[in-house]
Parts: sequence; C-alpha cells; structure tokens
Amino acid sequence: MTGRAPRVTICAGIPALSAALHHRIRFPVGDPAALVTIDDGQGAPPRRVLIVRDIELDRARKNARADQFASPADFTPAAGLSGDRETATAQSVAECVLRAGATRVSIDRSTPAIFWHQLLAAGLEVTCDPLDGVALRRSKDAQEIAWLRQCQKDTESAVKMACQTIATSPVRDDGVLMRDGKPLTSQRVREAVDVFLLRKGYLNPEAIIACGAMGSDCHEHGSGELRTCEPVLVDIFPRSRRSLYNGDCTRTVVHGAPPRELIKMHGAVVAAKAAAIAMIRPGVTGEAIHLETARVIREHGFAMGMPSSDETWAQARMTHGTGHGVGLEVHEPPLLAAKGPALVVGDVVTVEPGLYQPGLGGVRVEDMVVVTDAGCENLGELPEGLDWRN
Repeated sequence: MTGRAPRVTICAGIPALSAALHHRIRFPVGDPAALVTIDDGQGAPPRRVLIVRDIELDRARKNARADQFASPADFTPAAGLSGDRETATAQSVAECVLRAGATRVSIDRSTPAIFWHQLLAAGLEVTCDPLDGVALRRSKDAQEIAWLRQCQKDTESAVKMACQTIATSPVRDDGVLMRDGKPLTSQRVREAVDVFLLRKGYLNPEAIIACGAMGSDCHEHGSGELRTCEPVLVDIFPRSRRSLYNGDCTRTVVHGAPPRELIKMHGAVVAAKAAAIAMIRPGVTGEAIHLETARVIREHGFAMGMPSSDETWAQARMTHGTGHGVGLEVHEPPLLAAKGPALVVGDVVTVEPGLYQPGLGGVRVEDMVVVTDAGCENLGELPEGLDWRN
C-alpha cells in the first residue's frame, strides 16, 4: 500500500443536456447526475460511480456506463441534503469524494458551478482540467459512428426533399415559385423539413432556407418568397431524439437557369471541397486543410475572409472556416480553420466551403466525413449540383 490519496475526477450536469456527461455514461436522463471516477493508484482500473436520482437507478443499472450506481441519499452528508435536486446531487458528490479518502478533485469544464461550490464547502481542493474528455469525445467509437451515419442519411433525405420541392415548383409570371396554389416561402419549406424530420425522430433547429441576396449572409435563416433563377441555400442540422447525435448537410439549389457568376462560384466551392477532403487523414491539421480550401478558392478568382473596413465587397468571398466537428453537438472540436488541431482517427467533421456575394446570394456545399486510418470516409451520398429536378 502506498498510502497515496485516491485521484478523483468529476463530470456532472443533466445528461440529456450535457454532451460531456452523456458521452461518458450514454444515458440521457433529464435530472441532475454526476459521474465520480476514483483511481486508488493500486493498479486496478478506476472505479466509476454514477449518482442519479433514486427513481432512475433501475434504468441506469440497465443502460448507463458505470461500475457503481447510487442516489444522492446514499451519500448523505452529516448536515443532510438540500431540497433542491441539483444542490443535493452536488452535496452527495462531495460526500462520495470524502468517503473515498480523497482530499482534492478535478472537474471537467462543463460541470456546473454548484458542484465546485459544494466541493469547496466540504473542504476539498478543486481544480479544473479544461481538456478532460475533449480528446475522448473527438475519437468516435463504432457506436457513435453508426449513430452519426444514420443521422446524416436522414438529414440528407430532408435536404433532398427540400431541394426537389424548390426545383420542381411551378413559377408565377413575376418569378415567384408556387406550391399548392400559394407562394412557396422559406417558412413553408422549413415547416415541411420540420415535419419530415419529426416523423423520423429528430428535433430540428431552425433550418437555413435562404433565397437570393439573403444567402449572402452565411447564417441568415431566410424568409419570404422563393424565386426562380435565384440560389437557395438549404442547410439542415437536426438532432436525433434517440441517440442525441446530429446530422449536418448543406446544398444549394436554383430553380431555372442559374446566373453565370453563380455557376463560377459553385465550381470553385465544389473544387475546394474536393481538395479539402483529399487532404483529410490522421495527423493533418485543421489549419492545413483550411489553407488548402483557401488556395483553391483564390485560384478560382475569389477572396477569403471578411473585407476590411476600407475594402469594398467587390467579389464573392468565403467568410468562414472549412468545417467543424460533429457529434453530440452540431459544432464541437476540432475546427477546420485557423489554429485547427491535428486530426485523429474517429474525428467526424464537416467540409463546407462557401462563397457569398451581396446582391446575388451564396453557394455552400457541405458533407460529413469520418477520419480513418487510411484517410477519411465521406458519409454523404447527395449530388453537388445546382439542378435538383431529378
């Protein structure tokens, strides 16, 4: 026996809301919970104690990833537990740590401040490890990749439905698209996407359906009537109600004949996406991939970044990074952008170059890829073109 105090780490929150905690336990309960990991330093694997509400214990034992299961009442301190569930959970975590014989504890960056407060009140030394769990979440396991594959398949089916609806709609004499005798609007397409994904078991944040000049702002969600011969950005990023993982896919659709400049923009975006995907493999940095995207965009005669205060927006520009990680959150590490880190096997990232021109609109084409030992696997199957009549 060394006599060394156990090393204890804590991740806490509401698993249905906390991506960090849910990732560790795979149990999306809607009440406060905490995972206390205790390493006694004797060579045995660390012991993972999951503290959840008493009525969730049976489900937790069947479904959650942990070694020991307890309710806050199992670790009641001498002064008793608060009537507030989150406070009581934090108090029980502190008591669990004390009973393990630890004097200090490390928490991850997502754990609520009430846990820090109760740990300090119990006389424990508390530190925060800002990188705790980040690398683990980045390297997706087989179950996570299966969930993401299904999410992306369903997301792409929604994108296809939206693009085909726009491309095949009749057009009024003034250029406005019609559907079922009424003008087709961003709001109507978005509602159709919401219903489509709800039936497949997804919660869908407000999708981007941005027509014409509105699409020159890459995050403008869009509103109003859709028109022929104008680009429509369709960007959909739903979350599975069952797995809590996300899909993310963007395509650009034009009803009728696209403007000549838009065709040039689209060609540059598709070429940049192909070049970026070709670079993706373990060890290559997100920054290097973004620089390759920028190289292709510039070679096609377009600009990168927001214009300076004294610079006019005279040509289409790419104003954002090349992509981002996807998992339990639709935006998570790593970034394919300036200072983006080296990729690892199991990273799941989007590749989504875009070009935007005020007065004309925007073009963006986005796929999701998994980093593999040999390079990457593109989870996307949708065509990239502007014509969605078929």
